[in-house]
Amino acid sequence: MMQSTISFPCGKKMKNSFMLAPMTNQQSGEDGRLSKEEYEWLVMRAKGGFAMTMTCAAHVQFQGKGFPGQLGIYSEDQKEGHLKLTKGIKSHNSMAIIQLHHAGMRSPKELIDQTPVCPSEQSKYGARALYLDEVERLRDDFILAAKRAKDWGYDGVEIHGAHGYVISQFLSAQINRREDQYGGSLDNRARLLYEIVEGVRQACGRDFALGVRLSPERFGMDIEEVRLVCQKLIDSTLIDFLDVSLWDFTKMPESEAYASKPLLDYFLDLDLKEVALAITGKIQSASDALQLLTRGVDIIGIGRGGILHHDFPQRAMDDPSFEMRSTPVTPDYLMKEGLSEKFVNYMRRWKNFVE
Repeated sequence: MMQSTISFPCGKKMKNSFMLAPMTNQQSGEDGRLSKEEYEWLVMRAKGGFAMTMTCAAHVQFQGKGFPGQLGIYSEDQKEGHLKLTKGIKSHNSMAIIQLHHAGMRSPKELIDQTPVCPSEQSKYGARALYLDEVERLRDDFILAAKRAKDWGYDGVEIHGAHGYVISQFLSAQINRREDQYGGSLDNRARLLYEIVEGVRQACGRDFALGVRLSPERFGMDIEEVRLVCQKLIDSTLIDFLDVSLWDFTKMPESEAYASKPLLDYFLDLDLKEVALAITGKIQSASDALQLLTRGVDIIGIGRGGILHHDFPQRAMDDPSFEMRSTPVTPDYLMKEGLSEKFVNYMRRWKNFVE
């Protein structure tokens, strides 16, 4: 079941059900250029059997940078690294997908040397509201980044609309207090995302894989609103896959209003049509993956397990009893798994991950 091919409406195919989840790793240059370390980390995962190898969040504007050492796709100066990366990933019969991102109010001021931006002013983050022409430029820069991605060899892109970054900020009634066409009703708050999706499809054509990542909780997200946005994206027939980030695929909703069933169940009953459903969140064993596939999930997004095992997919497909190794692990172990010293240091933020 895990080894069966997944076909997308765009015509692209995944050779199995495993996707490397997009992960912050702080390994690239401060100018957004791909580093040798980030190349090696990603290509090692493609070699290890991931049918879709997704980059970390790559920012589409300099002012949208969310963390040090972030990969960028906002300048022609970054072209050489992307050309090399897509060739490397695809040489192992893995789909090369780049995640397009803008941190919005979560861009650290010291990284971007200017005031962070947001749909509305946010004093907690020291962020100012975007002017209407800046919202339109933001939309156009997501679309331009997707066009670059196609020209530079990627099989597709994922639009990052999750985890409280800029698109998620627009979706949130708590954060977005705009009074123009990008604020107010859910359709207005989702307008930026819909326009980006339409623009990417138009600019990149029908043969390019297009996915959207959403998260249903935190940062003012409402589960039913996120479900409605998911269904509208599916019904548009413009996307190939929907990536729902749950933090933990077994968790119950945090909101009492939705506490009657697990978070995952709210997304299993979407009318998916031809769209593939990807789920990420603490999938740590072959049996976790099989459980999700049996319930109707198409793509298994592996994060932590992909850090600990570059060949997680191969192990899970070969051994039904395979489980991710326990942590903490030594820095030396992680380096053997293709992480650089910078990435290992970043992983020290995760409790009991690095010895």
